[in-house]
Parts: sequence; structure tokens; C-alpha cells
Amino acid sequence: MEKTELDLMREEIKALKEQLKDSQQLIMDISVPIIPSIIPETILVPISGKLSPERFEMIISKIIMIPFDEINTVIFDFTSISKNEIGEIDVFGHYIQNLTNTLSLIGVQTMYVGFTPIVTQNLINSGLTLVKDLNTFLSFKQALQYLMKEKGLELQSVK
Repeated sequence: MEKTELDLMREEIKALKEQLKDSQQLIMDISVPIIPSIIPETILVPISGKLSPERFEMIISKIIMIPFDEINTVIFDFTSISKNEIGEIDVFGHYIQNLTNTLSLIGVQTMYVGFTPIVTQNLINSGLTLVKDLNTFLSFKQALQYLMKEKGLELQSVK
């Protein structure tokens, strides 16, 4: 039996939907990298690109899939995010609070690094109550230094 043009189009649509699904999974995998830190039980999650509600949902869903029996601190690095990529500050604040609360409920400390002075000022001026409760540092290096001190660790030169 010969396939009609409609049957061929249906097959093509099905194949394209499968490709789209695979591409979306790849985007999720590479858009939220999870990097082990030199500090035990700590991971770094660098965030880059435009932050939309959909993107934050993707970040949250990827983060909660991490086996947290070996992790007690997550550092989110916003160094490469500009004010324009954040979008509405209230929406941004809501998702930061959601990330913090979600991880806190499972016993994981959340740290944020790399907020630019403009983003910091906008967060403060927004009146969001979460601002005073955020554990923030200017840089990843400062966050690591804080964690090392907190955990009683120190770097030593190799001779």
C-alpha cells in the first residue's frame, strides 16, 4: 500500500517532534551546568543567558534532581548575568526565594555570587523581604573563602 502525502507529512511531524524533544533535553542539560567544587559537599551552578520564568523552572527542576546526600551547599553564580537578562526584578526575586526555600527544606545551604551593583541596588529598592536573608558574595572566590573558614579548611602550598 502506497503512503499518501498526508501519511508522509504525519511521519515527518512525528520525527520533528522527537528531534525537538531531544533538543530541549540537550538545552536543559547544557544550560544548567553543575560543577563540583574544591570544597567538599559543595557544587557551583553558573547561570548565564536570559532569565525567564521558564528558565528558572528548568534550573529548579535540574537542581532538585541532584543527589543531595553528598551535597550540603549550592553556590549559584550570576557573574555573567546583566540587569537586562534578569527581566522583572519581582519575578527574579520570587525565583531566587523559591530556589533558596526549596533547597533549605532539604537541608542545603544556598549561596549567591556575582550580582552586579545595579542588580543588587534593584533588589534592595524592590522592597522584597528575601534580600536581607540571602547569603551573597561578590565573587565565587569570596564564597569559597567563607566556606573554607566555616568548615575549618585551608589551602596549603605544595613544596
